[in-house]
Amino acid sequence: MIEDEKQAFVDKMYRERGYILNFHKVMVAEDFDFLKTYNQLIEAGYTKQRTLDAKTKEVLYTVILTAVKASVDHIKAHIKLALDYGATKQEVLEALEICVPAAGVPAFMIGFEAWKQVVSPDRVEPLQS
Repeated sequence: MIEDEKQAFVDKMYRERGYILNFHKVMVAEDFDFLKTYNQLIEAGYTKQRTLDAKTKEVLYTVILTAVKASVDHIKAHIKLALDYGATKQEVLEALEICVPAAGVPAFMIGFEAWKQVVSPDRVEPLQS
């Protein structure tokens, strides 16, 4: 019975967020009570529809994750969602660039790497002479 409840919880999280992290998969199995409480906080501040639209929330979340040097995979998940909600690759890059003065180049580079992996940007290579 509890296993069905755990599965239903993970499925609901995925439907509402559009992604699920390995953290969620492990925590639902290992400490379901903690994950339920954690998820209430996430719902209140992030997934519940309030004043900010989903695109804005995802761009902000991407910048915050970059500033705190989250994993590339975590940042990529939110970049993908921002794009899905209508952000352009340029808008996401410009938002990430705000991290440079506030959080430094090393933090920016983590977000930049995630952005590159998601959007496959154009490049200009130097000419070999």
